[in-house]
Amino acid sequence: MIGLYIADLASGSGPSPALSVSTIDRRLSGLAWNYAQRGFALDRKNRHIATVLAGIKRKHTRPPVQKEAILAEDILAMVATLPFDLRGLRDRAILLLGFAGGLRRSEIVSLDVHKDDTLDSGGWIEILKNGALISLRGKTGWREVEIGRGSSEQTCPVHALERWLHFAKIDFGPIFVGTSRDGKRASETRLNDKHVARLIKRTVVDAGIRSELPEKDRLALFSGHSLRAGLASSAEVDERYVQKQLGHASAEMTRRYQRRRDRFRVNLTKAAGL
Repeated sequence: MIGLYIADLASGSGPSPALSVSTIDRRLSGLAWNYAQRGFALDRKNRHIATVLAGIKRKHTRPPVQKEAILAEDILAMVATLPFDLRGLRDRAILLLGFAGGLRRSEIVSLDVHKDDTLDSGGWIEILKNGALISLRGKTGWREVEIGRGSSEQTCPVHALERWLHFAKIDFGPIFVGTSRDGKRASETRLNDKHVARLIKRTVVDAGIRSELPEKDRLALFSGHSLRAGLASSAEVDERYVQKQLGHASAEMTRRYQRRRDRFRVNLTKAAGL
């Protein structure tokens, strides 16, 4: 019966539309947990379940869709589209800090000025002479993210952060908050991580990045993860430093983010003598 249920999920022949392979995997895990709570066992390795699931994966599995990496020249073009009013200062700090730190959008908006400022804090920032040190509670636990000062004030993420905090008069609580309707005052309400996604998409269009594509396609290419992929693809340093910055548990995961940087860097065709 479970095998038929899984097949229905994949085909969409039941009351719901067809689901992706990853969603079916999650549904099956949920069923196994539910069975266990009721004192029953659901063995995912059972040959009936395994055979149906393997068939679904052979037929429907596709390579994962990766968002386009925002490279250094892209992020510079994006921040150049922002005004120098209060909102512009905030959004400039978000983009530069998110890129330089390789931060997830949820991590960006979860930051507080100090430790334990708010109950929903995901971390805090200490601004030092040579840069900023972020203590961050990520998916893999607590980690420290070092963000050094840039080569110029116009592109320095730490300087952008300092300007936002100064003009927004923020010295406690969430770092990235909303502004009043007239854009002259900072509120006390923490930004939603969707603001980061919308900001990225808007500035990508305004900066003319991938302008050869229709706007709809350009918007679909970029997301919050584009900042993390951009740092991994742009930073010409040892892989272990990128892995530490992104908080990845494995080097293999980091390599998935290093999209264009390592493409054809090693030419095995020529190395083989062709």
